[in-house]
Amino acid sequence: MLELKGISYEKDNKKILNNINLKIEGKKFVAITGPNGSGKSTLAKIIMGILKPTSGKIIFMGEDITDLDICERAKLGIGFAFQQPVKFKGITIKDLIELSLEKGTKCKGSCHYLTDVGLCPKDYMNREINSNLSGGELKRIEIATVVARKCKLTIFDEPEAGIDLWSFSNLIDVFQKMHETIKGSIVIISHQERILNIADEIILLENGKITEIGSKDIVLPKLLNVKSNCKFLKESNSNG
Repeated sequence: MLELKGISYEKDNKKILNNINLKIEGKKFVAITGPNGSGKSTLAKIIMGILKPTSGKIIFMGEDITDLDICERAKLGIGFAFQQPVKFKGITIKDLIELSLEKGTKCKGSCHYLTDVGLCPKDYMNREINSNLSGGELKRIEIATVVARKCKLTIFDEPEAGIDLWSFSNLIDVFQKMHETIKGSIVIISHQERILNIADEIILLENGKITEIGSKDIVLPKLLNVKSNCKFLKESNSNG
């Protein structure tokens, strides 16, 4: 599905990522965690094509996509949910969901995407995506549209950021349902123990390097054992 070969990234003469080698197989739910500043979001943006690596190659579905831009990667089936959602002036939530849906899918039958993230379709479908929406609402709307795309690879950059506790519990259900129903892989950047606990695989990133990788049954207990010194790991009852 996805393979990173020797990915490094430097900015202002500072090495953010250092020789990342990683394989993500099809239909895997992968959580990437680590301390703040370890390079997690940078890695996610490199996979999506928002940033270009200083060195290394990115292989997706057997194709070298290192030099492809974000639009070309989206066409190949890579989706991305930003930590800070993008605003689209002059476009309604209904329009955005219709653009996200697979061809031939009726918007009327897709309202459950909003319901799943705790938003009433009747109240939100015809609203414009602008500054009148709160950060939490924008985050939930973005997650709904990304889920609706049913991509081969979907990347979420800290989806819990700005989400209230009730909505966060709903998101856990959304991710589990997504993992069960789509044919693609999911990569989530997160500090949240509850998200790590539903992943198939956990990757620990520290100082721009992968220091641990394995099933949640192996990696999560190690993180929990050192939780007192592991400031990046949030309690399961925290909203991030």
